[in-house]
Amino acid sequence: MNIKRNHISTIQNIFTMAYRNLLKTFHNPDHFMDVLIQPIMFMILFGYLFGGAIAGGVQAYLPIIVPGILIQTILSAASGSGTQIKEDMETGVFDRFKSLPIAHIAPLAGQLLADILRLTIATTASLTTGYLMGWRPTVNFGWIIVVALISIFTGWAISWIYALIGLLAKRATMVESISLMTMLLLSFLSNAFVPINTLPKILQIIAKLNPMTYVIDAIRQILATGSFPPVAWIVLLFGLGIVLIFAPLTVLAYNK
Repeated sequence: MNIKRNHISTIQNIFTMAYRNLLKTFHNPDHFMDVLIQPIMFMILFGYLFGGAIAGGVQAYLPIIVPGILIQTILSAASGSGTQIKEDMETGVFDRFKSLPIAHIAPLAGQLLADILRLTIATTASLTTGYLMGWRPTVNFGWIIVVALISIFTGWAISWIYALIGLLAKRATMVESISLMTMLLLSFLSNAFVPINTLPKILQIIAKLNPMTYVIDAIRQILATGSFPPVAWIVLLFGLGIVLIFAPLTVLAYNK
């Protein structure tokens, strides 16, 4: 009976921490911009600036840019876990958590749970902005949900990497710099915004090795065919592999 009560208490602690982290996101302009403002701004900016040059028009470019901006936004939103963890450590909030009668794992688990909701908001903002600009997927709504779930799962898996960086980094600004650099490299050195065959040879090789290229390919194929392609299974296995490797490392670093 006590074990059951402890489990219920731990779950309650985790949800309370998740709610706290969501409030931090909504009350912090920097964090709020990552999940809501950035996808809207980049979708409009990239779509209208480059649509004519790359695809001959905005409408023809939207099937290319929507998955690209979606993954760029997911990468940016996922990095928020590391930044928020490091900020809590720098301000001494984590020391306060240790003195409270709550589950030891609750602050970390609450952050990763809040990330799922942040990623959901970012995904919704990206797809909704594309729709308002004229993007009309040819598949039914069920496949849109599948695309959203794949994106959220990929972002959540990557959140474990950023959480580990947040625990190990010396400053929150370092986490932000690493996050920005990796987001730019992974999104621009891929097929997110332009066809790979238009890149120089060396960049084509890098883009084909970029894991985000596979994620974007999976999303585009699902939206084009209304089926679950083999590359989508590769993406899911890739995300699962990240979680299996980095979740134990993150918990180990957190416990120390």
